[in-house]
Amino acid sequence: MEYSEIEIITHPDRYLHHIQVDNVIFGYHDKELKVLLQQTIATSKWTITGGYVGRDESIEEAAARISASRTGLKNLFLQQFHCFGNPARATDAEKNPENLRKLSGIEVPKDLWIFDRFVSVGFYTLTEFSTVEIKKWSLDAKCQWWPVSDLPPLMFDHKLVISEALRTLRMHIAFYPIGYELLPEKFTLPEIHALYQTILGRSLDERNFQRKLLASGIVLKLKETRPIGPHRAPYLYKFDQEKYDEGLQRGIVLAF
Repeated sequence: MEYSEIEIITHPDRYLHHIQVDNVIFGYHDKELKVLLQQTIATSKWTITGGYVGRDESIEEAAARISASRTGLKNLFLQQFHCFGNPARATDAEKNPENLRKLSGIEVPKDLWIFDRFVSVGFYTLTEFSTVEIKKWSLDAKCQWWPVSDLPPLMFDHKLVISEALRTLRMHIAFYPIGYELLPEKFTLPEIHALYQTILGRSLDERNFQRKLLASGIVLKLKETRPIGPHRAPYLYKFDQEKYDEGLQRGIVLAF
């Protein structure tokens, strides 16, 4: 369920004040890492998908609710990565009572708590791109994927939030098998190699990558192949679920 700006105005005590969740939802498509962004009907800039925390839910529950309401998917991979608390972080000329009035159709008091200082808890979310059915909220003009290398103008400190999420993802992918969350169930070795290169933003020696990946035991070679051209049909692989779960718990050396 989406949170509603109208509900915030008319029932201001349903949410915790001065704290919110920002979800950096990453997807991978056509050898590009992408992030899901939203734009309301009263602003020209874009924001990360996020929202406020209900008084009856945990931070993690709020993050899961927000991700599900945007992607249509439940039980996504969620990782808390940073808190953002700069006193000026929520300041933006487009965040004002007049724009909120245009959105809601209700007169908005200038001292409403959402115009005050906010601390944001950042989560990054990973999802397989083709499974997502983007859900626009009622006050959205647009909600769509953007390449992390070509972002639109962003409100607040959301460029920093995305940068920190990507930096954390790059550290985590060297020690946890989280590539599983971004790929289809079955993939080729060149495809997972391209994924890691895209996330890390650098070239990786293909033979060395494959050797380390297979030595880790987290992927299984299948008997299936995928024809991709004359006389070319590479084998398909999938993640070993047991080894994947163990890798998330204990970590695994995947530094390339």
